Amino acid sequence: MLAPKLAHHFIYDGAILNVFHCNKGEGLKRHSHEYAHATICHAGSIVIRKEGKEVVANKDSGAFNLIASEWHEVEALEDNTVFVNIFAEGKY
Repeated sequence: MLAPKLAHHFIYDGAILNVFHCNKGEGLKRHSHEYAHATICHAGSIVIRKEGKEVVANKDSGAFNLIASEWHEVEALEDNTVFVNIFAEGKY
């Protein structure tokens, strides 16, 4: 899986936001970390895979909570997909 383009990265009032722009097949390969975060799709569609689940999301799906220490990955299902990860500053 190719890595997506990190289009925007900023910290706002203790929250870190990473905005990714990607094409079909690009995404964040399987990984885990010691903090939870939310992932939300703003354009296109993604598949979120995590321990025991696989969910397809688009702009109408809302945010998904990814639990600390649980492996997960995110893959774009179409070109021009935009998704955001948000998590608390200092927990990485």
